Amino acid sequence: MSVGELSPDDTEATTGAAGDVAGAAAELVAGMMLRPWGQVSPSVYETGRVVALAPWLTGHEERIAYLLGARNTDGSWGGPGGYGLVPTLSATDALLSLLPPGPARTSDEPATDAADGPRPGAPAPATPEEITRAARQGLRVLADRLNGTAEDGPGGLPDTPAVEHIVPSLVALINERLAGPAGRESGLSAYGPLPLPAGMGHDGTRRIRAALESGAKLPAKLPHALEIAGPSAAGTRSVQPTEIGTVGASPAATAAWLGRHARRPDAADAGDAGDAGDAGDMRDAADAAVGADGADGEPGGSESRRLEGLARGHLEAVVRRHGGPVPVGLPITVFERGWVLSWLLRAGVPVEAPPEMVADLRAAIGPAGTPAGPGLPADADTTSVALYALALLGAPYEPASLWVFHTGTHFATWPGEQGSSVTVNAHVLDAFGEYAARCPGAASRYRRPIGETAAWVRDRQRPDGSWSDRWHASPYYATACCALALDEHGGEASAGAVRAAVEWVLATQRPDGSWGRWEGTAEETAYGLQVLLMTRWRDDPRCARAAALGHAYLVGRAGADHPPLWHDKDLYTPVAVVGAAVLAAGHLAATRLPPSAQAR
Repeated sequence: MSVGELSPDDTEATTGAAGDVAGAAAELVAGMMLRPWGQVSPSVYETGRVVALAPWLTGHEERIAYLLGARNTDGSWGGPGGYGLVPTLSATDALLSLLPPGPARTSDEPATDAADGPRPGAPAPATPEEITRAARQGLRVLADRLNGTAEDGPGGLPDTPAVEHIVPSLVALINERLAGPAGRESGLSAYGPLPLPAGMGHDGTRRIRAALESGAKLPAKLPHALEIAGPSAAGTRSVQPTEIGTVGASPAATAAWLGRHARRPDAADAGDAGDAGDAGDMRDAADAAVGADGADGEPGGSESRRLEGLARGHLEAVVRRHGGPVPVGLPITVFERGWVLSWLLRAGVPVEAPPEMVADLRAAIGPAGTPAGPGLPADADTTSVALYALALLGAPYEPASLWVFHTGTHFATWPGEQGSSVTVNAHVLDAFGEYAARCPGAASRYRRPIGETAAWVRDRQRPDGSWSDRWHASPYYATACCALALDEHGGEASAGAVRAAVEWVLATQRPDGSWGRWEGTAEETAYGLQVLLMTRWRDDPRCARAAALGHAYLVGRAGADHPPLWHDKDLYTPVAVVGAAVLAAGHLAATRLPPSAQAR
């Protein structure tokens, strides 16, 4: 375990049962300083894209092994229901990309390039039979699911970023591979062509590819999914890596920009992650990448070669950090810091943010807001949570930048958003409300937007008292965000909505004391506890009893992995953010429940 990373054995502190809550909070903060790009779980979707797009990248065999080991029992990948389609498409296409175009290799032939040989410490290469078998199982699942959605439409698919482009692009890739020599030689061509869900088509992807080939500027959110453009993404002038080397804060997008045949810098070995931190890893790998480029061997060279070196170095650093598999979004610096600090401070967890972290959080907010991290567009969610955290830290900053995202009726995640998010607006309500409370002279300016935003959030409450949202799979996250914001800043007009949320949480607790959409989880149980213990009905004896059961569940589950529930191209877990939510809930139970009700 590196300094600043919570150990699975830190059960007492993580749940607040009896341990050093302040110490656990300090560990979370130290981890954010040590790993400023963020702590994010690996992604099947993203890893599959990197396998197919960057076979030259260090850790290729580790990524293949990860995909093979991440399968569900039915041969699919990913979460339940519609959440499995995108990762299953990506992983299946990645495996198909590994099949030889001619007669199949025998099982004793290595899957690595002969020139490179097996890398020391890498897992044993998967055999062609293993790869073909897994691809066949994935194709069976896809044929069943896509034939169903071809009739019923894409309404069953979750509202995840770029799904309307990702699904058509991956279906087209798979169909192309099945129709080619590898598909015929492997006997897998019989599964093609796969259909598209009704209502989806290829026109949007074709327009994006044409824009890239002409060098036209893309909408700010599209570089995060640049891989959908296929070969048109390679070296495009429409998108450039940031100065830390990422394209769109996405390993897959960065690999797509580099192109499938980019050369790997031999000196950038991901075998030893070390503890130098994200920036040090990236600098080491980027120096090797740039040094390996160009006929003259000189580092730097042309601007295009410099950028290519940065991008390759960034990918090598991400792989070094994660041991082969890659996360769906990185860096998430501002997002992680804003959420971690706000969860902890709101619950009263004693935490001291380093002055440089506070200064960085403040400096990140410009006239148009702040992005979650480099390579992403500014968004209202990250901006509002960063502003709220600054206010809780005693450094309130005027939230005027949020008006960039106002549509006239509500606040969009980013300008031009299709759809809307209740949690974004709940966080805006937090930012406005806390700033007005901390700066009474400004309160009159925010009285009306606070009231209008609270009303908009209330109007989107479900009949059962819950909320759902486009940025998280669980209604418990959305309900906690909305109920807490309305209780604190929504006034008496919001009392009924908050009460309905409390009743819904009480009614949906599982027999083991947990809460969860598909199964009980520590993360969702933490959100349930926050609703019960941080709203005005926390003195209700029913809330105390339910919270005590939930706290006992948290204590029993401490140290377990958190399943991915957050929306990106694939479901993911922002590890530090979820850890902070659980720590906050444990602290609330330890400080607000009577001693007789606390878990032992």
